[in-house]
Amino acid sequence: MSKKDNKVCARTKRIKRIRKKISGTSVCPRMRVFRSNRHIYVQIIDDTKQSTLLAMSTGDKDFNPEGLKGKCEQAEKVGQMVAERAQAAGIEKVVFDRGGNLYHGRIKALSDGARKGGLKF
Repeated sequence: MSKKDNKVCARTKRIKRIRKKISGTSVCPRMRVFRSNRHIYVQIIDDTKQSTLLAMSTGDKDFNPEGLKGKCEQAEKVGQMVAERAQAAGIEKVVFDRGGNLYHGRIKALSDGARKGGLKF
């Protein structure tokens, strides 16, 4: 087994452990974050209906990265845009699911941006 396989297995275990405790409802949906090397993706999910209410990423057409330095600033901007879309859809409060990632860097910047945009965790 390679080192990479161990990292993937450990992250999968963290995701399962987090999902045992976190669940989204129609009143308070789950905000799930996925981070790749290049992009960051956010979904707001209603687990009772098993449906995605809205999604946003740095690869969307609406997202313009010009004038932003680095991935953390892009993540913060995505957080603010998700908060705007969520409020337009009538969502004010969410449960934050960091997706097995550590809460620092881009993940923290995204959640800070969502809070600045008006979402409550």
